[in-house]
Amino acid sequence: MKLKDWVLWLCVVALLVTEVFLFSANRQKDAARVQLRAAKTELEQLYSQLEQLKNSSVASLSSDNARLRAENQGLTQKFSQLQNEIHQSQQQIQKLTQQLETARGTVQQQQQQLQQIEAESQQAGQPGNPVPEPGAEPAASAIAQLNACINNLRQIDAAKQEWALDNGKTAVAVPTVQDLMPYFADGVAPACPAGGIYTINPVGVPPVCSVPGHVLPQ
Repeated sequence: MKLKDWVLWLCVVALLVTEVFLFSANRQKDAARVQLRAAKTELEQLYSQLEQLKNSSVASLSSDNARLRAENQGLTQKFSQLQNEIHQSQQQIQKLTQQLETARGTVQQQQQQLQQIEAESQQAGQPGNPVPEPGAEPAASAIAQLNACINNLRQIDAAKQEWALDNGKTAVAVPTVQDLMPYFADGVAPACPAGGIYTINPVGVPPVCSVPGHVLPQ
C-alpha cells in the first residue's frame, strides 16, 4: 500500500508541476504575443512616418528643382539680353568712332582752308596788291564768315561725337553746351562770325546755324 501511495503522490506532483509549467509557458506566450503586437504597431507607425517623410522630401525636391529651372532660364535670358546689348553698344561705339575720325579729318581740312583764306585776305590788304573791285570785299567777307561758321559747326559735331563716345551715349542723346566745353579748344564754345545762333541737336543729327546758308555740307 505504501508503494502505491508513493507512486500516486509522485504522479500527482508530476501532474501539478506539468500544469504549473504549462501555465507559465502560456503566460510567456501571451506576453510575447502582446509584445509582438506592440512591435508590429510601432513598425507600422514608423513605416507611415517614413512614407510621409519620403513624400514630403519628394515634393520639396520637385519644388526646388522647378524653382531652380525657372531661375536658370531667367538667368539665361538675361545673359543673352546682356550679350545683345553689349554687341549693340560695341557697334554703336565703332560707328561713333568712325564718325569722330571723319569729323576730325573734316575739321582739320576746314581749319587749313580757313588759314589759307586768312592768308589770302592778308595778302590782298598788303601794298602793291591789286585793289579789289567794288562789292568784292563784302563777298569775300561773307565767304570767310561762311567758312568760319562751317568750321565751327564741324567742331561742335566733333565735340558731340567725343562726348558721346566718352560717356556711352546713343545717337538720340542731346548734350548741353556745358557738356561740350571740355572738347572745345581752350574750353571756349565757338560762335558764328555772322551773329548766328547754333542749335546743337542730338548726337546723330548735325548741328545747325540760324543764318541761312550756314550749314554743314552733306
